[in-house]
Amino acid sequence: MSAMVRALWNYRGFILGSVKREFQSKYRNSLLGATWTVLNPLAMIIVYTVIFSQVMRAKLPGIDTSFAYSIYLCAGVLTWGLFSEIAGRAQNVFLEHANLLKKLSFPRLCLPVTVVASAALNFAIIFGLFTAFLIITGNFPGFAFIAMIPVLVIQIAFAIGLGMVLGVLNVFFRDVGQFFGVVLQFWFWLTPIVYPITILPESVRPLMSYNPMAGLMNAYQTILVRGEWPDWITLWPVTLLAVLLCIWGMRLFRKHAGEIVDEL
Repeated sequence: MSAMVRALWNYRGFILGSVKREFQSKYRNSLLGATWTVLNPLAMIIVYTVIFSQVMRAKLPGIDTSFAYSIYLCAGVLTWGLFSEIAGRAQNVFLEHANLLKKLSFPRLCLPVTVVASAALNFAIIFGLFTAFLIITGNFPGFAFIAMIPVLVIQIAFAIGLGMVLGVLNVFFRDVGQFFGVVLQFWFWLTPIVYPITILPESVRPLMSYNPMAGLMNAYQTILVRGEWPDWITLWPVTLLAVLLCIWGMRLFRKHAGEIVDEL
């Protein structure tokens, strides 16, 4: 582990340069530039707010602020965006950088780290604006906001662990990437992001305990909407799953590192 961290640290310039180049190339020849990072999720939030706000306003128990549903929606949509970007890009990271892997010698784990750093940068931009909105409207959750840090760490670990496993498998079985894209769409709607869990029938609610993202979304919503600390006990299953996926992803990668380059 220490050798891996040391290798990544030695190649920190490579990682930072990759993130910078990726950010610049993404918005090259674009008049609005990084503004698109904000506009895309903002458009989604506006559409969902217009369609669902009147229905859902009465479905958020104990919340009576005028911005309650908008904050609830942002808490889920923005953090889900971070998860889907990391997991979705990590599953293709080896395929996208095939030429780099074949021509240069560098720690291959720099690629997943670059994915996380790039996604975190995009998330920081839009979530920073959302935080400013909370402060301006008087809805900032106070000290409970600190709880966002460990919850984000758990989510990022889960996303990159899942992405690493899928990334290795996707090199050998290209259907994996296509299938996961479909799964992500269903996963979004099967997670209480647009709707609260209280709107579901009593018989269905226990099934949410099998959805690792449901616990994370509930934690974000508890922090940002209610201004309360999340129930940490409910986050243990997804934390354990994140650790197991990271270990599995690392082992898969180390075992098949040579075969990955040959397969690309």
